[in-house]
Formats: sequence, C-alpha cells, structure tokens
Amino acid sequence: MSGSNSSAPGSGASLESSTPLSFTVHSMPAPAMADDASRRTANGRLKMFIVLLVCAAPVVASYFTYFVIRPEGRTNYSELIEPLRPVPATLPLTDLQGRQVAAESLKGQWLLVVVSGGACDKRCEHYLWLQRQLRETLGREKERVDKLWLIDDATAPRSATLDAVAGATVLRVPRDALAQWFAPAPQRGLEEHIYIVDPLGNWMMRVPVDPEPAKFKRDVEKLLRASAGWDKPGR
Repeated sequence: MSGSNSSAPGSGASLESSTPLSFTVHSMPAPAMADDASRRTANGRLKMFIVLLVCAAPVVASYFTYFVIRPEGRTNYSELIEPLRPVPATLPLTDLQGRQVAAESLKGQWLLVVVSGGACDKRCEHYLWLQRQLRETLGREKERVDKLWLIDDATAPRSATLDAVAGATVLRVPRDALAQWFAPAPQRGLEEHIYIVDPLGNWMMRVPVDPEPAKFKRDVEKLLRASAGWDKPGR
C-alpha cells in the first residue's frame, strides 16, 4: 500500500509538470515576421519611387517653370502646343537613299524643323536659311540644337539646296503620316511654319508664319535656358 501511495503522487507530479510545457507556443513571432516583410517591400517600393522622382525632377521642373510659372509681362512669340505631341514611333521616315530611319533617332536634341516638298520654293529656302542662321547665332549652345528638313513628297531636292543645308538632317516622310505629329494653324499649310521639337521627341512649339528672327531666337533661347539642367549637347 505504501508503495502504491508513494507512486501516485509521483505520477501526478509528472503530469502536472509536463502539462504546461505542451502549451508553450514558439510560433508566435510569425505574424511579426510577416509584418516585417511587408514593411521591407513597402520601403523598397518607396525607395524606387523616390529614385524615379529624382531622375524625372529636372525635366518636370523645367517644363513647369516654362509652361506654368509665367511672370507678369512675359509673352511667347511662338505658339505653345498643349498637350505636347510625341513623335509617333511608327512615323515612316527614310533618308534620300530610301533607307528607313527610326523615329527614335530624332530624340536627344532640340530640333528646328522645316517641312516642304523636295522642290523647295522661296519660303522653304528662306526657312532653311533662317534655321541655319538661328542655330549659328546661339554660340556654344548651338550644339544642343539640330536642323531637320522633312520632305513630304517624292521630288528630288536640287543639289544647290542640299549644299546650302550641309550639316542638316534631311529625311522624307509621307505628308499624311506627318500630320500625325505636326499640324498647322487654322487656314494655314503644314509648310508655312517652322516647328520646335524638344529632346524627348515632343513637338511643343509652332513658330508663326514668316517669323521675325529676333523673336524666334528669343523663344529658342528661353527653351534652352529652361532645359539647361537636364539637356546636354549631342545625341
């Protein structure tokens, strides 16, 4: 009997001491680990957004300054295009030898664009001359500007005209396709304007018909100043 009595408490003590151990929870930190992973993911996305924002800030700031913050008395001679019209990726461009040219290749520089047929009438010749003269008067900033002549028909340009525009980019593009990018003022023709395109490939200004050189130049100089923080010479 005494053996039975002495063994029963021992059994009870063993059960009592082992029972609490079965309720010890070691997996409780799991929700905290999940929360930590979520925080790391959110922080990673935030850092990526900040990097993208920093990269885009100079471009956004320059356009905001030019298009939105307009000091009293400030006027633009050329017409701002709102919204900007990016060069169509499928614009069918070819060089004078008939080789295809990617529209993407037009990006990287400010462009002064003249549009005409290959015959190039008196207005066309004047615009090509003005395009060249304006770029040369920009001094060291001229390396940020390219001359582009878009021929919208199949007429071969005269050799004398090509000699006069040496250094310019001369490409062909169907007139109907070009209308996807540029548009003239009401009651005007496509070839009656000079068009200004930014380094991102956006058409953003339409110069008045038969422009005054000094006023035209001031517009270009303003654009170059506004973009000085992010636009660099050379494609």
